[in-house]
Amino acid sequence: MALETWLIYFIATIGLSLTPGPNSLLALTHGALHGAKRTLFTIVGGVTGFSLLIALAMFGLGALLEASSAALTVLKWVGGAYLVWLGIQLWRSPPLRLNPLTGAAMPPASSLFRQGFLSAIANPKVLLFYGAFLPQFIDLQRSLAAQFVVMAATFAATEFLVEYLLARLAFRVRPWLERGGKGFNRGCGTLFALIGAALPMTR
Repeated sequence: MALETWLIYFIATIGLSLTPGPNSLLALTHGALHGAKRTLFTIVGGVTGFSLLIALAMFGLGALLEASSAALTVLKWVGGAYLVWLGIQLWRSPPLRLNPLTGAAMPPASSLFRQGFLSAIANPKVLLFYGAFLPQFIDLQRSLAAQFVVMAATFAATEFLVEYLLARLAFRVRPWLERGGKGFNRGCGTLFALIGAALPMTR
């Protein structure tokens, strides 16, 4: 992956990681309930699930692109349209509401890992999103496996850091999301819509 392409991917990945979703909500909730250290198991589970979905999306795309290189152009435009639609949906969505349980028993690490993993893979929209997102950055002249390693590692590291920060700041972030979450959703929605509109026109 060329450096300039990776930088654009990295910026887009930051926006994706900051977007409110099931795993960020889980990291916030577990951070408030169990503390940041134990929430690491939840976060690692989620990152593992996301990496699996990236692999499924990317190598599924690879098989398609081997059959027809023109499919990449089609995927870019369809994917761009989907990202714009996703941005509009996020713009219109209500702020996150956290309702932590009280008096809950401390779950084992394996249970936290499983919750994070299942939260990542249980949403079919995530796989659809990667199917739209990744084609914007695939270079057919380079190794697909090498690009997968770079993309997955970049996303995993970014997602891990963002979710861990959310877990650390759980008690402070929760009231802010409830008061100002609508503006945050609109900012993230605008970012996705801009990415969706711009990336299909890049080479």
